Amino acid sequence: MIIGCPKEIKPSESRVALTPAGVRELSKNGHTILVETAAGAASGFTDTDYKTAGATTIPTAAQVWADADLIVKVKEPQASEWPHMRDGQVLFTYLHLAADPDGAQALMDRGVTGIAYETVTSNNGLPLLAPMSEIAGRLAVQVGAFYLMKPFGGSGILLGGVPGTPPANVAIIGAGIAGENAARMALGMGANVTIVDININRLRQLDSQYGPHLKTLMSNEYNVADVVVAADLVVGSVLIPGAATPKLVTRPMIAAMRNGSVLVDIAIDQGGCFEGSRPTTHEDPVFDQDGKQMYCVANMPGAVPRTSTVALTNATLPYLLRLADLGWQEALTRDPHLARGLNVHAGSLTHPEAAEALGRDYVPVDTILAG
Repeated sequence: MIIGCPKEIKPSESRVALTPAGVRELSKNGHTILVETAAGAASGFTDTDYKTAGATTIPTAAQVWADADLIVKVKEPQASEWPHMRDGQVLFTYLHLAADPDGAQALMDRGVTGIAYETVTSNNGLPLLAPMSEIAGRLAVQVGAFYLMKPFGGSGILLGGVPGTPPANVAIIGAGIAGENAARMALGMGANVTIVDININRLRQLDSQYGPHLKTLMSNEYNVADVVVAADLVVGSVLIPGAATPKLVTRPMIAAMRNGSVLVDIAIDQGGCFEGSRPTTHEDPVFDQDGKQMYCVANMPGAVPRTSTVALTNATLPYLLRLADLGWQEALTRDPHLARGLNVHAGSLTHPEAAEALGRDYVPVDTILAG
């Protein structure tokens, strides 16, 4: 199979979907690998690294898209990439269709078979989303601490305080992988941390792991409002796989917070869990809402591309090998968890939560595979 890896063009996206190590593994299995020139440069991988591993470097993205049977990316195709997609081509990347109706329509119009990292499942959760959730959760506290500083619009509070002064209050909405990693970072920096979730068993697990240092609360409107209003930093890490994220933190809650407080919306890829959230970029990461700093960068792990690229490709490569070795239909037929990653095929949506969020009909994956 011919596998193409174009350079990412989303603003400030410095990750790459294949490392030279991945190229080596795919080449050993007899596949042809096309990597766009300089695709890995921002992650620290040179064209020579890719060539040595067995790839062919290609000067233009258009040629990579034109020649490849399977395209592997990090982020969803951008509007300028849509014309390159073609009927029957397999796309393996993050898609986040629930928050991107135009992108979803483009994939349908072009007849692409789109397999989304974020909806591939396992017995232990979402294996291709997990490494980026770990990074985003840790970054959320790092950037939150930065924007709490007065010169950058914050209230001027040090996250961990010092002896004789209180530390910052950190509220984390959602106790998944991103939320737990945010809690770990905030606790390590000495903050007062409260995490909110609807799953009491998950809260019990975190309570057992972190003890009294981490406060846990059941998620309901009253409790969310209570912790948000008292917080100096709020991290939103709510996820419903494939679906749009509910707005759990409302505009009145945000308005009632201390001016200069910071809100980091990790869930922005799926529409965000704060009322008023809108996607921002690393070049212009925050905006003011009612005197609060809103950080809603849609590709947070892109700020640390070397770490993010290696972490992501560690997770995606085994699935990519199966797709390449077996073909997408056989690979999905053999692995129902991978089949959950199919979001669009031959002009139809195939993921129920994405279809519901977009107000569209869908064709079940089993129907696609049976055909």
